[in-house]
Parts: sequence; structure tokens; C-alpha cells
Amino acid sequence: MTKRIRVVAAVVGRRSDTGREWLVCLRPAHKQHGGLWEFPGGKCEPGENDLEATRRELREELGVRVLHVGEPLLEIADAASRFLIVFVPTTIDGAPECLEHDALHWGSATSLLQLPLAPSDLVLVKFLLSGR
Repeated sequence: MTKRIRVVAAVVGRRSDTGREWLVCLRPAHKQHGGLWEFPGGKCEPGENDLEATRRELREELGVRVLHVGEPLLEIADAASRFLIVFVPTTIDGAPECLEHDALHWGSATSLLQLPLAPSDLVLVKFLLSGR
């Protein structure tokens, strides 16, 4: 079997008047899963751990500083690619900006189900709703 490529997906949350909200980003149309919403992140470079990869990716994609990355919430081997998507709880500093995505959105897990989510990201949202 071909070795999987580790991909970090940052699960960034914040408190709002209505409860907990999560940050998702709209993938550009020309990329795989273009036009779908995802948790931000990207491929780990050789030798990078989850914290280092998340710091680099969120600085490049959102212009924020990553303060903390926790243990993975969920890992999904993407059936359509060689990617192992690792969803990590992430604490950031700064206001996210669209540097590589077409849009940003904060929403409750329930409201995120109304968006066209990338397949693995949909699994993560359902996981969040399950309370596990």
C-alpha cells in the first residue's frame, strides 16, 4: 500500500452569544473539492509535527498565529486520495483573513451542516454534534 500523506485540519472554535462556533473556509474552485467548505490546514512537510504544520499553514492561509494544537479529535483516511486528514483542536491569535480561500465563515456545528462541506469535513462536523 502507498504511504498516506498527513494533512492537518485546524478545528478553530470561539464562543459567541449563541454558543460555540467553528471556523470553516471555502476552497477555491480550481482546487480539489473546489467550492466546498473545509476546516483550514494542509499537508505536513517532511519532518514537521502537527503543531509546526498547523502554524505554517494557518499563517499562510489565514494570517494568524497558532498558540496551541491539541491531540487529534479524529483521523480520516480519505478514500479519494492518499491523504490522512488529522483534525486537531487549534487555538489562534489574530483575526483570520482570506489569503488563500474564497471566503471564511464562523458557524455552529448545526449550521455548518447547511453548507456544502468537503467529505471528510462533513464527518468531523457530525463527530462534533455527537458530543464524543
